[in-house]
Amino acid sequence: MALYLVPIYLVYLCVFILPVILAIYFSFFNFRTVSSKTFVGLFNYKKLFTDPLLLSSLKNNLYLVLVCMIGQIGIAFVFANMLYSRLINPKVSNFFRTVIYFPVTLSAVIIGYVWTMIYDYHFGLLNQLLISFGFPDAVKAWLTDERSIMTVVSIPMIWQYVGFHLVIIMAAMTSIDKEVYEMAEIDGASGFRKAVSITFPLIKNTLSVCVLLCVSANMKAFDHILAMTNGGPGYSSSVLALYAYKISFAENNLGYGNTVSVAIMVVMVIIIAGAKGIMSLFKSKE
Repeated sequence: MALYLVPIYLVYLCVFILPVILAIYFSFFNFRTVSSKTFVGLFNYKKLFTDPLLLSSLKNNLYLVLVCMIGQIGIAFVFANMLYSRLINPKVSNFFRTVIYFPVTLSAVIIGYVWTMIYDYHFGLLNQLLISFGFPDAVKAWLTDERSIMTVVSIPMIWQYVGFHLVIIMAAMTSIDKEVYEMAEIDGASGFRKAVSITFPLIKNTLSVCVLLCVSANMKAFDHILAMTNGGPGYSSSVLALYAYKISFAENNLGYGNTVSVAIMVVMVIIIAGAKGIMSLFKSKE
């Protein structure tokens, strides 16, 4: 092994491997401070399967994964095809790509606070627009409605990261020979037909990467929800990472908090491995 790789492996060991090992170790204890821990064996893991708040948080995470996968990647794919069209001037395309990507550069907490103001019941932009367009009955306190709260908090997450997937998809589209599109146009193919029959199959591998990145990001969602609802009302918008945070630091139950963290890691590995397996299955059938 080359010596220049040693610092990289040391950093990886310190920031990933060691914390994982410690989390697994501490998950077998019940403690509020490191000096007062009591060994409880698998008790914390048994508690996982009967904890309704944990199961509710997992359900919210899975909902976010599904909605954001459709929203972020789907909208990015549509925008990419529009901006890559020959009808759009390259300078105009680059401008809109930059504008759409800009929210990615902002802090998730800032995005959360901005959208909290947009959703505000009394002065929020959304309710003001509804009133202006003649829909006063649709006005409501968006961040306190348990039935729609997960959809409401997913919109800022979709809005922020559409640009991230847009840049990846457009970069993949540059590898497609433009003559393929030109021949399709000669045959009378519409923009929709070109996107479905040419672009989608040729950048399928890139879209697979986008799916894995989206799953990974939304399974560890934290900042947006902390800033907008803090998991409320009640625990209706709680997600796994936020639940682990509250258990560990608000309730000071560090042992069970570590157990929840280990569970998050296991669930992420299972979902990502499952997604990769499904994509590999489709590739093998081609």
